[in-house]
Amino acid sequence: MTTPVAGGPPRLWAVVGATGTGKTALSLDLAEQLASTGRPAEIVNADAMQLYRGMDIGTAKLPETERRGIPHHLFDALDVTEEAAVAWYQDAARRTIADIHARGADAVLVGGSGLYVSSVVFDFRFPPRDPAVRAALEAELEQLGPGVLVARLRDADPATAERIDPKNGRRVVRALEVLAQGSSTHGAALPDEPVLWHEPTTLIGVAVPREDLVPRLDERVRGMWRDGLLDEVQALRPLGLERGVTARRAIGYAQALAQLAGDLSEPDAIAETQALTRRYARRQVSWFKRYDAVTWVAPGHSAADLIAAT
Repeated sequence: MTTPVAGGPPRLWAVVGATGTGKTALSLDLAEQLASTGRPAEIVNADAMQLYRGMDIGTAKLPETERRGIPHHLFDALDVTEEAAVAWYQDAARRTIADIHARGADAVLVGGSGLYVSSVVFDFRFPPRDPAVRAALEAELEQLGPGVLVARLRDADPATAERIDPKNGRRVVRALEVLAQGSSTHGAALPDEPVLWHEPTTLIGVAVPREDLVPRLDERVRGMWRDGLLDEVQALRPLGLERGVTARRAIGYAQALAQLAGDLSEPDAIAETQALTRRYARRQVSWFKRYDAVTWVAPGHSAADLIAAT
C-alpha cells in the first residue's frame, strides 16, 4: 500500500525537460491529482522568459483561463526592462515555495531553464558580484566581442570555459567577474554531487525522442508567428523591450525585432528561431540528463502513477 500523500510533509515536485515536451500539461495533471489525494498543490514557474509580463506567445505561457483554477506563481513577475538574474530568481522561488509549504500544500516547480531549476532544487550558493568589474567586462564585450573574453576565460579556467556557450556573452562576463574576485565559478554549473535544498523532493523529466521533438518545435515556431508574435513584440517596444538586457535576446523575440526592423525577412526570422530553438532543446536535454534522481516519462504519463511511486 502507498502511504497517502496527504499524510506526509509538504513535497517539492520538479517537472523538467526540453521545451515543447509537455511539461505544462503534466504539471497541471499532477497538481489536480495531488488535490484529489487531499494535498493541495500550487505551481511555480522555472522558465526564465515566462517571468516577463507581456511575453506570452513567444514563451508558450499558459493563459490564466487554462490554469484549471490552480494557483500559479512567478509568471509575469518582471517588466521587460528588468534583468532575469538567477540569484534573484533562486531567492524569489524558494520564498514562494516556503510560503506554499507553510499553507500545507505541495509545490510543483515547472520549467526548462536548467540553471534556474538547479538553483532552487539543489544547494546552490552564488559567488558575490562586483558591479565595477562587471561594467568593465561588459564594455569590453561591447567593444571587442565575445572572442577575446572567451580566450581569457579558457586561459584562466578551462573547465568553466568548456561548459559555457562561447556565444553567450553574459555567461562569459559573469564567469570572469567571479574569477576577478578570487572565487570559484562552480555556481555557473550543476555541482558534481548536488545536495537537495528541500526534503522531500521528486524530480520528473518529460522526454520526447529527438526525431519526434524537432518537427514539433518547428511547427511550434510557425504557430508563434501565426498567433501574432509580431503584434506582441510591437506592443512591447514602447514598454522598453529593446532596452531589456535579457528579454530582447529571448529566442523568437530577437528575431521578431529584427523582422520589424527590416533586417530579416519573415521566412528567415522563422528559420533562425527554429534553429535556435532546436539548439536550445539539445542543451536542455544535456543539462537535465545529468540529474541522477530524475524519473523520465513520456508526455501524457499518468500523474496518479507518479504520485503512487513516491
